Amino acid sequence: MTLIRPFRALRPVPTRARDVIAPPYDVLSSAEARERVKGKPWSFLHISKAEIDLPDGTDPYAQVVYATAAENLGRMRREGILMRDANPYFYAYRAASTSGRQTGIACVASLAAYASDRIKKHELTTPVKETDRVKQIEALNAQTGPVMMAYPHAPEIDRALKRATERDPDVAVTADDDVTHELWVLNDAAVIDDLTAKFDALPALYIADGHHRSAAAQRVAVARGHGGSHSYFLSVIFPHHEMTILDYNRVIRDLNGRTPERLLAEIASRYSVMPSPSAVRPAAAAEVGMFLAGRWYQLKLLPDLSRAADPIGRLPITLLTKNLIEPILGVSDPRTDKRIDFVGGGRGLGELERRVNSGEVAVAFALCPTAMDDLIAVSDAGDIMPPKSTWFEPKLADGRVSHMLD
Repeated sequence: MTLIRPFRALRPVPTRARDVIAPPYDVLSSAEARERVKGKPWSFLHISKAEIDLPDGTDPYAQVVYATAAENLGRMRREGILMRDANPYFYAYRAASTSGRQTGIACVASLAAYASDRIKKHELTTPVKETDRVKQIEALNAQTGPVMMAYPHAPEIDRALKRATERDPDVAVTADDDVTHELWVLNDAAVIDDLTAKFDALPALYIADGHHRSAAAQRVAVARGHGGSHSYFLSVIFPHHEMTILDYNRVIRDLNGRTPERLLAEIASRYSVMPSPSAVRPAAAAEVGMFLAGRWYQLKLLPDLSRAADPIGRLPITLLTKNLIEPILGVSDPRTDKRIDFVGGGRGLGELERRVNSGEVAVAFALCPTAMDDLIAVSDAGDIMPPKSTWFEPKLADGRVSHMLD
């Protein structure tokens, strides 16, 4: 089995691409998705979040949701909104926004390589979310949300993708969030063989975003047995040096019995604390921006507390958790403690201010983004990152390409 292979993508006809593509299923709440699809009968959200077509309050994990998703997929195919390519191809995929531009390859990746850790993970998954994606795949007989992955230093692959995208894209569309998604169909057999061989020579691939989707694909493959298209999972793979990770910030609902003044005094035993007239965007792992009682502060961890040699220990979130969130605010398990919440960097620092000023939370922390090299180091070490350590931008579009399981 090769590390990657071409596939017959199910994708929107070019004139309908903008009507179809949608944010990933896990970026929007059900309420936000309902708002997004107003006047958009062909939005892929009708497939990826089919509860929006059912009464308010419908359990998003109810069997009727998966059945509705399958009905909607079938309808979009019958109406000619989605087509399936006659032959297996690779697809060059470029996503561009104000956060950056990255060009990779849409393909299917080997679940055997995933099982043997040649495709490396860095996050734990939760059974409920895994099972949700399993049921979605089984209901649709398709993988519809691509897993975003990175390939390590490989100049020959970079050059091959550059050559493949020198012509105009076959389809280009700008989504509602101003991200432009461009697609080139790579149907030349020599190009396909060349890219297959170049990827096969790589030591590893790295999952960036999509751990639940890849884990679900593996569960489906195990249940169905060896061989067939279900032995691969839908992926878009970018060069690691083009990928952009934004901050993934924290908010805490209370001060663990402390007043703001007392909290500042305790923090000062571990950090230098400087009031700031404007929002603080940290530039180093040991730096933190804190919004408390209507005011921003710049926190810098004292040098003797910021030294960490291991890949997990030097992450921005590890330093903050070890020195402030756990010992002072009393949050020991961010996976289960309801006092902590996570705010992706795509929402901006203004969202942190809004949530504190509204009284919804008591304090907010802005973190330096995790470095891509640190993600790779954690994955290579076989370690698991703390939850919500990375927020990748731009996001891939659901509905751009899907992988039917024959």
